[in-house]
Amino acid sequence: MSPVLVASDLDRTLIYSSAALALTMPDPRAPRLLCVEVHESKPLSYMTETAAGLLTDLGDRAVFVPTTTRTRKQYQRINLPGPGPAYAICANGGHLLVDGVWDLDWHAAVLARLAEECAPLEEVCAHLAATADPAWVRKQRVAEDLFAYLVVERELLSEEWVKELNGWAETRGWTVSLQGRKIYAVPGPLTKGAAVREVARRTGATLTLAAGDSLLDADLLLAADRGWRPGHGELAEADWTAPGISALPERGVMAGERILREFLKATKDS
Repeated sequence: MSPVLVASDLDRTLIYSSAALALTMPDPRAPRLLCVEVHESKPLSYMTETAAGLLTDLGDRAVFVPTTTRTRKQYQRINLPGPGPAYAICANGGHLLVDGVWDLDWHAAVLARLAEECAPLEEVCAHLAATADPAWVRKQRVAEDLFAYLVVERELLSEEWVKELNGWAETRGWTVSLQGRKIYAVPGPLTKGAAVREVARRTGATLTLAAGDSLLDADLLLAADRGWRPGHGELAEADWTAPGISALPERGVMAGERILREFLKATKDS
């Protein structure tokens, strides 16, 4: 029997910072939380204990593939419950990890495509540095020599600047995504969906399930047979949908629990 492949975004889809938990229920009814990431000796990301149990069950039933825009170093801080994944996708598809080892051939193929189809990273970084207002920029970073992002003060951020950046980037083969306090500039061909299709090819999966919350997850959802998005995030704000995609009402950490329930149900029904 062919395996079911489950590819899920992590931040604000399965795991949540304290600021993103959205615990709107009365305190006595709040779910018990499990810390799944520690950074500089401080707890950073959580999921509910129920979600942790669901993810463990899912890992026993399907090929679970963490699929993230995080760098490899940032991903490796996360300690998810359940079996260790045989595959993981980092840097928005720029890196494919197989049993924790960097797949050099995949990365080389990605670099070749970016060089052919997109403006160079250096040009994008220079534009960000020249046009972003220091009043609301806190950090400018380059991730894995593949893409760039800004950490900003969201309440001071100029929406007009973001629109202008979108237009400028599009003409150069790049995309822009605003997620919480980060603005990402990512080459258009650098996608989670392309990496997920490669994992599906390698595993022989005939059913792919996916979940994500941001515009960078849209191609991931389109690469799947069925997908789910939570009630928060860029996709929800844009009311984005497509055939086979379910928009869930839950927001925050409870959305992560609901997504895992949907994954398990679909896996059992397959």
